[in-house]
Amino acid sequence: MKVQISKFLKERESRIKPAEANKMGLKRLNKIDFSGEMHLVNKPTNTDMILIKKGDLVISGINVEKGAVAVYQDKEDILATIHYSAYIFDETKIDIEYFKTFLKSKAFRDVINSQIRSGIKTELKASKFLSLEINLPELETQKKIRDKINLSSNKISELSNIDNKNENYIIKLKQQILQEAVKGKLVKQDSKDEPASELLKKISNENKLPFDIPKNWILCQLKDISEYIQRGKGPDYAENTNIPVISQKCIQWKGFDINRARFITLKSFENYDKVRLLQNGDLLWNSTGDGTIGRICAYYEILNPYKKAVVDSHVTIIRLNKKYVFPKYALIWLSSKFVQDELEVSGSTKQTELSTSTVKSQQIPLPPLSEQKRIVEKVDKLMIYCDELEKQIIENQGNNEKLIVAVLKESFEK
Repeated sequence: MKVQISKFLKERESRIKPAEANKMGLKRLNKIDFSGEMHLVNKPTNTDMILIKKGDLVISGINVEKGAVAVYQDKEDILATIHYSAYIFDETKIDIEYFKTFLKSKAFRDVINSQIRSGIKTELKASKFLSLEINLPELETQKKIRDKINLSSNKISELSNIDNKNENYIIKLKQQILQEAVKGKLVKQDSKDEPASELLKKISNENKLPFDIPKNWILCQLKDISEYIQRGKGPDYAENTNIPVISQKCIQWKGFDINRARFITLKSFENYDKVRLLQNGDLLWNSTGDGTIGRICAYYEILNPYKKAVVDSHVTIIRLNKKYVFPKYALIWLSSKFVQDELEVSGSTKQTELSTSTVKSQQIPLPPLSEQKRIVEKVDKLMIYCDELEKQIIENQGNNEKLIVAVLKESFEK
């Protein structure tokens, strides 16, 4: 049965000027997120407002189809900008949970496209919304459809929760692999390996770690096995000179991303010593900023189509001595929770900062070269396995979203 929305919804008409609205002392609606949750704030307004009362259906004219729909339940009135609209609904004609779900369906989009010329370009205003005609079953049928959708949604939600738990498990599994690797428990020791102490007789082994390392390993500091450790410097930027400046955005846990780099002017580049140019196998460590500090990846020339590159002042270059250590082994250690959880940081500015001296004194448990190679190969294999599991989880999450769409289609587009 075709019914005009105005037959069961009535707009709460109110237009309050900013000065009057600010005198009312009411909270205001900041946003309705796509799950339908309402977020309130205490702050003044410079624009006209509408009034919302308990039990009102509140709709975002901009994001209604994405789920920005809610029923306000608190006792105290609130205000909202005119991009929202509030409605009193007739419970004898409409099941509001059924209707909220309908507003997110393709069937509702089809109604808009067929009845409003050119659809919605900016937002759905009450005048056009209320005049729309929709297919509306009897109230009891609405409730049955609502219950069916809720049952399906709950089952899909359970699947999503399983996927989320599995995703967290993969993250923990990857960290566990790294931890086992740097503790010497991932591959077997080989008595034929030349002890690491033979490589580094000059290095003192007086440092300590929160775990025991194998007897043929040695504990040292990054400065003892590196040829160069230095923060970059701030360049003059250009539109494009084919010499990229690597920033913290380029250094992600997923790896190195040259596409996020900016470029240095040729004049500024002339002031850079040759040692500052990135080399194959350099480790790049994010060294400033809460939330970005500690991310690390390896730089390989094959990832840079511009041939040359430098880093800015927020990134530290670690250039290892390959006689002693495989860069990828050092990357495994510096990516592990042992390092990431215990970064020694100082606040020389308002930002969190990883100083060059801290990087140089960073401890690293060092196996023989041959064992480092075996560890790297083992970790690579296990990470490929984890990535495949992660890919399956992401695919499952996409399938869950498709299931929701299918349930809505089956419910509203018969």
